[in-house]
Amino acid sequence: MSWTVYLSGEIHTDWREQIIEGCKAKNLPISFTSAVTNHDASDAAGDGLGEESSNFWRDHKSAKVNAIRTKTQIEKCDLAIVRFGDKYKQWNAAFDAGFCAALGKPYITLHSADIIHPLKEVDAAALAWAQTPQQVIEVLEYVVSAQ
Repeated sequence: MSWTVYLSGEIHTDWREQIIEGCKAKNLPISFTSAVTNHDASDAAGDGLGEESSNFWRDHKSAKVNAIRTKTQIEKCDLAIVRFGDKYKQWNAAFDAGFCAALGKPYITLHSADIIHPLKEVDAAALAWAQTPQQVIEVLEYVVSAQ
């Protein structure tokens, strides 16, 4: 069986690449999908639909265009990894985790111990919590390879 894993959340570090490369090195049967990780492109996703008079409406329109991709990829994935970084608050990642929970889609959270409290509800619905990309790779290896 080939698995599809959706990578959600923080875009300012290389955690996605670490997981993808680590799984590739183990020859795991996983394909990865992700939200747009180019911040400027994501912010401008709705700009082709016309100029807006305020940032609220620009963001609103771009969020909806981005949701086409995000919603579709989460619905199609077998499992999601939801990363919360320390530097920025990833409200979109929390929303993705909630969407996964509502769909009954399994997800793993990836974040440091110092933000356990603000993520308690998100972690409560997750099937695992990892603190490093290497831990995620180990869980993925078990899930897709265990016999």
